Amino acid sequence: MMLDTVQYLLGLLSGSLVGFTLGLVGGGGSILAVPLMVYLVGVSNPHVAIGTSAFAVAANAATGLVNHARAGTVKWRCGLMYAGAGVIGAFAGSTAGKAFDGQKLLFLFAIVMIVVGILMVRRRKHQGNADAECTSSNAGKVLGAGLGTGSFSGFFGIGGGFLIVPGLIASTGMPMINAVGTSLVAVTAFGLTTAANYALSGLVNWTLAAVFIIGGVIGSVAGTRAAKRMSGSGQLTRVFAVLIFVVAAYMLWKSAGAFS
Repeated sequence: MMLDTVQYLLGLLSGSLVGFTLGLVGGGGSILAVPLMVYLVGVSNPHVAIGTSAFAVAANAATGLVNHARAGTVKWRCGLMYAGAGVIGAFAGSTAGKAFDGQKLLFLFAIVMIVVGILMVRRRKHQGNADAECTSSNAGKVLGAGLGTGSFSGFFGIGGGFLIVPGLIASTGMPMINAVGTSLVAVTAFGLTTAANYALSGLVNWTLAAVFIIGGVIGSVAGTRAAKRMSGSGQLTRVFAVLIFVVAAYMLWKSAGAFS
C-alpha cells in the first residue's frame, strides 16, 4: 500500500514513542507498535501493520542486544538454543497469523495487550543463579519454552519479550538481568522470522519500517536519559500499563465488530 508524506511523518513519531517507552520502562514498549501503525499512521491492512512492526521490533531488539552484549549480560548458549527452537514456532505462528482475519487478529492482540499490562504491574524482582547455564539437563525446558513463545510471537507479530524473559527464568533459573539481555537474541530472531514470512506475501512496508526504526533510535535515547533522571521506575511502569489498558480498550471497541 502507498502512504503519503504525513503518514510517514506519523510513522516517525510512532517509532519515537515506542523507542521512548522502551527506554523509559524497558520491555513491553514495543506492544504499542501495531496499534500506532493502524490507528495513528493509518495502515489499513492489519497484516501489513503486523509484518512491518515485526521487522521494526527486531531492529530495536538487535540494538538493545548490542548494548547488553557489551555489558556481558547475555548468555549466548541459552539465547541461541531458545531462539533456535523459537524460530520454528515463529514461522508456524506467523503463517497462521497471515491466514487469520485481520480485524479478529487486532481484537485478540488487544487482549494480549491487557495481559502484558497486568504482567507489567505485577512484575517482581528475581534474584536467580548467576552461574545458570543451558545444559543437557534443562535443554528440554529451554527448547520447549522457546518453541511455545516463538509460536505466540509469530502469530501476533510482536517481540514477545514479556513471555521470553519469564520463560528463560523458569527453564534455567538465571537472574533477571541475564534473562532480559538473553531474551533479545530471541526477540531479534522471532521478529526477523515473522517479518520475512510476511514479506514473502508482500505484507511489509519497508519504507515505513525504516522510518519507524529511525524514530525508535531517537526515542530510545531520549527515553533512557529520562529514565536516569526520574526516580520511582515502578511508578513509571504502572503509568505505562494504564496507557496499554486504554489503547487495548480502544482496539477492542474498534475491532469487536469482526466477531458479529
